Amino acid sequence: MRSTGFVRKVDELGRVVIPKELRRTLDIDIKDPMEIYVDAEKIIFEKYKLGSQCIVTGEISDQNLSLANGKIILSPQSAQDLLTKLEVYLQKEGDV
Repeated sequence: MRSTGFVRKVDELGRVVIPKELRRTLDIDIKDPMEIYVDAEKIIFEKYKLGSQCIVTGEISDQNLSLANGKIILSPQSAQDLLTKLEVYLQKEGDV
């Protein structure tokens, strides 16, 4: 990670202003949702990607699968788990 040269202070309400140049570069607009998480001793801000959140695990990734015209989003692991469960279910139905 490289330094941007921007330094901002935390105000009385705990807010920090993201410089306009960074918001423009990262395509962050007013009222855009931001995801905040911690990595070791760093606070990471990332533009929240609502459409790519797995409905099973909540994982957000560009690797997630979009099914049913975007109504179902699954991580690769969740998709594999679902496939395994469906195979077991279909085998039981075939035995009946």
